[in-house]
Amino acid sequence: MLFHLLAPLADQFGPLNLFRYITFRTGGAFMTALILSFVFGGRLIELLRSKQGKGQPIREDGPEGHLLTKKGTPTMGGFLILIALTIATLLWADLRNRYVWIVLLLTLGFGGIGFIDDYLKVSKRNSKGLSGRLKLIVSIVFAALAATFIAEGSPAALRHQLALPFFKSVLVPLGMVGFLAFAVLVIVGASNAVNLTDGLDGLAIVPVIIACSVFGIISYVVGHSVYTTYLQLHAVPGSGELLVLCAALIGGGLGFLWFNAPPAMVFMGDTGSLAMGGALGAIAVIIKHEIVLAIVGGLFVLETVSVIVQVVSFKLTGKRVFRMAPLHHHFEKKGWHEPTIVIRFWIIATVLAMVGLATLKLR
Repeated sequence: MLFHLLAPLADQFGPLNLFRYITFRTGGAFMTALILSFVFGGRLIELLRSKQGKGQPIREDGPEGHLLTKKGTPTMGGFLILIALTIATLLWADLRNRYVWIVLLLTLGFGGIGFIDDYLKVSKRNSKGLSGRLKLIVSIVFAALAATFIAEGSPAALRHQLALPFFKSVLVPLGMVGFLAFAVLVIVGASNAVNLTDGLDGLAIVPVIIACSVFGIISYVVGHSVYTTYLQLHAVPGSGELLVLCAALIGGGLGFLWFNAPPAMVFMGDTGSLAMGGALGAIAVIIKHEIVLAIVGGLFVLETVSVIVQVVSFKLTGKRVFRMAPLHHHFEKKGWHEPTIVIRFWIIATVLAMVGLATLKLR
């Protein structure tokens, strides 16, 4: 909005020319989202606490300490991130950019699914919430719609193609159906992977911020012809504007972390985790770095794989590989303190982010 209102006036007042630059608007989006989170965070938490009473239901089969330490903590804190993200993006992004709208609307759509799930958990005092099958079906529909619009706006040379990291000129043709199926898998998979990781105070939001920082940089790079030529990347014109949205998500995420840091005053809930994962997945599909998402978001992949392995092993052999899944609960059962697990997982996420960034040059 500010871009459309103020950038045209730059000829009359020179300093307004700053609004034409993505980097300046990125900083503005970040600060706006961060300030909004700080201003409204406490009030939102009080509202959620008054409406939810006993807070989010805690799994009866979870780690023993959770029932004592986390009981009564309100959920749906993801609202804070979504509000900050939406306002900051609408204020600072170029709203003519289709990619911004695709990611923003998909994020809000997945946030809506998560909200219904959280609401049912709180209102029915049951940790199961929305039917898993229904949640998956609606998620697939939203992801398929987003993938269709992404394909329509992609450069003809990249449409329905899969780019591979480390190979500068390799494109794997997937066809329309194959691309849509793969894109849906990436978006829905990322959404659920973040959701599975969100089990300890601050555990999910920091890796999301780290991954979003990496993909904001990559979005800017692949949207800039000079950088794509130098780094021999596949160019996606217009994707640079996603840096503004990523900055808004990072600002909102840091503001949320202020209240989610141990001991958490509020949980993200499915409202936030499904939305954040969906946003990362959609950005990865737009910029043709889906495989890199599996590297940068390797922590989310690891958590998801631990659940799959646990379920398959138990059904086939009756035995559990881990003491409890997802993986972070396994370490809790082993006696690790929650802050130890969280910080060590943050370190892993940081290392994987650096590996993902390295793919830009190693080609």
